Amino acid sequence: MSDQHSFETLAIHAGNTADPLTGAVVPPIYQVSTYKQDGVGGLRGGYEYSRSANPTRTALEENLAALEGGRRGLAFASGLAAEDCLLRTLLTPGDHVVIPNDAYGGTFRLFAKVASRWGVEFSVADTSDVAAVRVALTPRTKAVWVETPSNPLLGITDIAAVAQVARQAGARLVVDNTFASPYLQQPLALGADVVVHSTTKYMGGHSDVVGGALVVSDPELAEELAYHQNAMGAVAGPFDAWLVLRGIKTLAVRMDRHTENATKVADLLTRHPKVSQVLYPGLPEHPGHEVAAKQMKAFGGMVSFRVAGGEEAAVEVCNRAKLFTLGESLGGVESLLEHPGRMTHASAAGSPLEVPADLVRLSVGIENGDDLIADLTQALG
Repeated sequence: MSDQHSFETLAIHAGNTADPLTGAVVPPIYQVSTYKQDGVGGLRGGYEYSRSANPTRTALEENLAALEGGRRGLAFASGLAAEDCLLRTLLTPGDHVVIPNDAYGGTFRLFAKVASRWGVEFSVADTSDVAAVRVALTPRTKAVWVETPSNPLLGITDIAAVAQVARQAGARLVVDNTFASPYLQQPLALGADVVVHSTTKYMGGHSDVVGGALVVSDPELAEELAYHQNAMGAVAGPFDAWLVLRGIKTLAVRMDRHTENATKVADLLTRHPKVSQVLYPGLPEHPGHEVAAKQMKAFGGMVSFRVAGGEEAAVEVCNRAKLFTLGESLGGVESLLEHPGRMTHASAAGSPLEVPADLVRLSVGIENGDDLIADLTQALG
């Protein structure tokens, strides 16, 4: 599939070759563990065992690489499985990583509770401040980790600027692109070395699958990651890969609607007397608005806000919502809301990544925007 095609066309066609046996336009689910060999070492298409490779997963991985403009995509059992494989590939005991002061709680837990026991050190920095990233670097820094937009405070990092700082220090830049999706932002084109996704979120888009992905441009790094993926084994199963591939086909149209609705929701919240702050990069007053406008096609479907009445008032907003479903995760067609301090980011409590207790995070879905606004209005009281 030519990389000259538009995103919408690549999303539908890249990796989606018609089945050569039947002509089926949707790749089959190859629910198989092993493959017949034509003599010892005589592999058909390179397939021998589905931990190493599976045709349905291959279709997804080719699609991911095309959408992110990378050389190779790798599909995993979850976003954290992808992150774990990446850390073990890039780092050895004694190495150092700069991580954001606003990151997904599971990512922080991976560094603080797992990688640290393996001898990997990390420093926390405000990655929206290039100078702060530079100060956090050490001679042992091997990677700079960025989320943009970040989870859950919707912070924006200038990918190109941080990529330059990381490169000068001999470190690789890793960008978690989950909140934006490749439709809105393509970090590799801005200088990143690795893109991370929780494909559970916008890529799958329907809250029915758990998965993760890595996409890279460097062929040597791609081979190292593929080796570790096979050696460690946390691969996407064929049905999960098929579900993500199906979800990606409508990614562009869904992201347009997510963004449209999120913009309406953010506008409502900025005018509501019970909201003390709205965090959405599409707002002109957002400190990262100009950078986001430069590196993103649009501002996405995630909105966070702080409730004027404090933590208990924020929890009550979550409990009173009806159309917004109270639940963890994000990126599905249905709208979700949560209290990060007690839910997705509880693991960051007491750390530099602890989130405000009065914060509510919204994953704005693709329902009718007026219905969503009515539900938030009644939930706020």
